Amino acid sequence: MKVNFKKQNRLKEFSKDKSKIGLKNSQKRTLIIEYFLHEDKHFSVEELYNEIKKISSEISYSTVYRTLKLLTTCGLADECNFDDGITRFEPVHKAQHHDHLICKRCGKIIEFKNNEIEKLQQDVAKKYKFSIKFHRLALYGLCSECKKKQRGN
Repeated sequence: MKVNFKKQNRLKEFSKDKSKIGLKNSQKRTLIIEYFLHEDKHFSVEELYNEIKKISSEISYSTVYRTLKLLTTCGLADECNFDDGITRFEPVHKAQHHDHLICKRCGKIIEFKNNEIEKLQQDVAKKYKFSIKFHRLALYGLCSECKKKQRGN
């Protein structure tokens, strides 16, 4: 599996953080992290576990879970809840904020950036003398494929 330079930097960052909290190197953990960063999408623990099991049958569900929680603690993954009862994790894209469109039928997640929305949020915060520390925007509806299927029924 090839890891690009930005992801390689995130792996180095993780190694430093891991050392600070006293964790040893683990081939299983490294495989999970590399796969997670390489795929760069939203994974539930179960989804990532099922993908990793195709590569290495000896990795346990709990190892995947603990690794994702560790990445979250180290600031390299975000935990996302999209109103469906499933916790997903996505790699953090430092200085690359994005929002989400979520299909209520198939669960597809589309990431997008919109500078006008970002500016409007800042304007609203300024109006109310509010200091934004972070935000998440998730818009729920139907993706184009599900809209087509709905029209076809």
